[in-house]
Amino acid sequence: MNAMSFLITTIFDLYLTVVILRLWLQMARADFYNPFSQFVVKVTQPILAPMRRVLPSIGGFDTSTFVLALAVVTLKLTLLSLIVGSSIDFLFILMISFVSVIKHTGTLLFWMLLIRAILSWFNQGYNPFVMMLGQLTDPLLAPIRRIIPPMGGLDLSVMALFIGLHFLNLLFAQYIPFWNII
Repeated sequence: MNAMSFLITTIFDLYLTVVILRLWLQMARADFYNPFSQFVVKVTQPILAPMRRVLPSIGGFDTSTFVLALAVVTLKLTLLSLIVGSSIDFLFILMISFVSVIKHTGTLLFWMLLIRAILSWFNQGYNPFVMMLGQLTDPLLAPIRRIIPPMGGLDLSVMALFIGLHFLNLLFAQYIPFWNII
């Protein structure tokens, strides 16, 4: 059972990451001609195309992509519950799915910031992956940079965002009982 749980968790979490990236790319108005962006679009488009006919966007928010992210987590949790043999409470699973999408987005942001910071030490010239990371994280770092400008070539905005993410993680863990088990 552990091997099957691992396989289901890994596959669904990887696809959830791609779906969240699709939503994030749209919200950040990132360059969709970037090779990495093209990969994200091609992986999600077969499922999102029919969903968009049923679920329209609300303002600039792509509801079908968000519903797909919830569906991926809901299906993952349902399959894991079936493997374990526990009862399935769809309302509880839907609630956990919503929280899981938020937590997964925060974790993804953490890793993107860390990778971007490390690559900034070694990157020379144009790199499509680094450009995409910049397009996704710059809207979050720009307000912090207005308060804490780079000093002596050292950008402290990433560290400030790390501290803010950790604070939010601790805050949510304090008030949402199942935050740490997701």
